[in-house]
Amino acid sequence: MLLEHINEPNDLKTLSIAQLEELAAEIRTFLIEKLSATGGHLAPNLGVVELTLALHYLFDSPKDKFIFDVGHQSYVHKILTGRRDQFDTLRKYKGLCGFINRSESPHDVWEAGHSSTSLSAAMGMALARDSKGEKNKVVAVIGDGALTGGMALEALNHIGHEKKNLMVILNDNEMSIAPNVGALHHYLGKIRTDRHYQKAKEELNQLLNKIPAIGGKLAKTAERLKDSVKYLLMSGILFEQFGFTYLGPVDGHDLPQLMDLLEQASRVPGPVLVHVITVKGKGYSPAEADSFKWHGVSSPYKIESGQMLKAVGPPMYTEVFSEALMDLAEEDKRIIAVTPAMAGGSGLVKFAEKYPNRMVDVGIAEQHAATMCAAMAMEGMKPIFAVYSTFLQRAYDQVVHDICRHNANVVFAIDRAGFVGGDGETHQGVYDIPFLRHIPNIAIMMPKDENELRRMMKTAIDYDDGPIAIRYPRINGLGVTVEKEMKPIPFGTWETLREGDSAIIAAVGPMIQVAEEAADILKREGLNVRIVNARFIKPLDEAMLLQIAEEGLPVLVIEEGSELGGLGSAVLEFYALRGKHDMHVRLLGVPDVFVKHGSIKEQRQEVGLTAERAAAEVKALLPRIRKRVPGQV
Repeated sequence: MLLEHINEPNDLKTLSIAQLEELAAEIRTFLIEKLSATGGHLAPNLGVVELTLALHYLFDSPKDKFIFDVGHQSYVHKILTGRRDQFDTLRKYKGLCGFINRSESPHDVWEAGHSSTSLSAAMGMALARDSKGEKNKVVAVIGDGALTGGMALEALNHIGHEKKNLMVILNDNEMSIAPNVGALHHYLGKIRTDRHYQKAKEELNQLLNKIPAIGGKLAKTAERLKDSVKYLLMSGILFEQFGFTYLGPVDGHDLPQLMDLLEQASRVPGPVLVHVITVKGKGYSPAEADSFKWHGVSSPYKIESGQMLKAVGPPMYTEVFSEALMDLAEEDKRIIAVTPAMAGGSGLVKFAEKYPNRMVDVGIAEQHAATMCAAMAMEGMKPIFAVYSTFLQRAYDQVVHDICRHNANVVFAIDRAGFVGGDGETHQGVYDIPFLRHIPNIAIMMPKDENELRRMMKTAIDYDDGPIAIRYPRINGLGVTVEKEMKPIPFGTWETLREGDSAIIAAVGPMIQVAEEAADILKREGLNVRIVNARFIKPLDEAMLLQIAEEGLPVLVIEEGSELGGLGSAVLEFYALRGKHDMHVRLLGVPDVFVKHGSIKEQRQEVGLTAERAAAEVKALLPRIRKRVPGQV
């Protein structure tokens, strides 16, 4: 097998085109087999096999810089740069990262887990290269879905203005995670399918090649003539208006044609955009037939049939949210669901089928989605902005200025709140509490189980006093009995789940189970610990907190979120502002580090979000309390 002998990019350069095509088939087989055990982003990587081979064959990484937008399509790049033997550890704890990771290899020059960043990064590297007087190539690979992101368009505008030598490869597979939407998507579709344009372009090139070169004047005339044909046959050449030389489209699975075009592009001065048409899931029929399902595979599968081997158990919180939203939408016609290209991941596919006129997919455009939701709310609608915690970060300014400052009645359905497992540090949903709770007007909730999530959905729909957020994790529910009728929760209230007079553990979301286990450990040691479900992160239950202060009990706050600025910080601030300086409060959350990929259980263990650690923290609080003056508050 050829693949066994490829340990670095230079090993490719002695191969023939036929051998490269054979190697492409071997790589696809390798990916299908390995990911059937580990999971991962299968369809995107199957689609870029030839493209990645061509890049490493023609250019010289890491001297030449390859910048992969998002980075989840970098598995082939990893295979060709010496990491083939690590694929059994893909996305596992302390194993191979599922995205580009600069600590893994000098060939990984730019890390990203969010889309639309590659062009800005490429511009930065081109500017640095020219400032240092170097001559290397800078190549950005961006998908047509990521190109709809506003940041990518900002970068296109700047690159075209500066005219730096830089290559952009548009990997056009008509998909991001979900099917693409928007005018740019339709524009690319027109380029892909306009046979008249392609035929006229080829005929004109043939004609011009037959004319002897008789000076620069004819050459310039010929270029103008080609431009005129482009504008005649198409409604504008968008990329050339941005200042790029546009080449393509080319079949991204035809290696000879692809490499010819890339070689041509490498000789073009200034910014050049190469339009490459690929098939997401290429070479594996289940993935080609349903590239959405096979975009990111979270569980093992049978290679022959494509059957997913999912464990049987309670529904995911995402599914619970989906069902609750459909039930509520049946009664409340104001409800409109909004997603930034994450209809499937956010559980909105069924909603879109049932209520097609009340579902809006804006594409990869979180900022636009947030401001649009604010305006809909001001016009009397009830927009539900369904978004992953990590992607909501991208709309921070709009959340502050357009939603919260206007006190717009937007409901945030924040999925993947807390640890996310294999997607790792770029996707951890542990920062939304700190960046939301300090903003005026917003309310924030998190459920302890799936029934409470349904009740919070009802609470949010009934709430008309401003923006309100519900955050929920990327895990299965607990299997509790779900009440058919959704009853709202009294606003701003916590609940006591277990009585105790030794200390208090205030926990939120999945950390309730950690608190319960810690209380069981302490009970065996003769300590009765009260468990409080701190389900409203903002506003806090001030009445309960003041009652705790009257009792003088120590408090441990547990949250699967950043300790800095999180729920525990809010409790500390509450007591400090009210002069309760003798209150003893400890925090147990995510420390000031980026937590890498692994299972959610391993991530919790790494940062100490365990029952054993919680029990130890409670015991550490108790001796200090015993030294206090009797009756002191």
